[in-house]
Amino acid sequence: MQMFRRLAKPVSYALITGVLALSLHGPAARAAMVTTDQIVSAQQSQQDRAKVHTLLAREDVKQALSARGVSTTDIQARVEAMTDQEVQALSSKLDRLPAGGDALGVLALIFIILLITDALGITDIFPFVKKPARR
Repeated sequence: MQMFRRLAKPVSYALITGVLALSLHGPAARAAMVTTDQIVSAQQSQQDRAKVHTLLAREDVKQALSARGVSTTDIQARVEAMTDQEVQALSSKLDRLPAGGDALGVLALIFIILLITDALGITDIFPFVKKPARR
């Protein structure tokens, strides 16, 4: 009995410390209402990104980009870094292009992509674009 009383205090302190430690590390669950507009917007954003990726996966676009010294992996990374609004604007511009393979529209799209990547400092093609400061 004496041994039980002597061990009860340290064991109870260890048990209290363990329970408190476990309760502090658990993340709090948060719930919120999700509107239909938010879900539709997220799905539309995914579809727009897929459309841009599909365009960039075309062989003629890859050749045009490589002819200008831009790797497709850099462009893919840039598309992933674009905001949803930028991807939506680019996708809507793709939708307005003529379906007959208008070379001017494709070149304009490639120019816009190269201009964006040049402004971010990923490429160095246009001398008139102000480059971000290097770290």
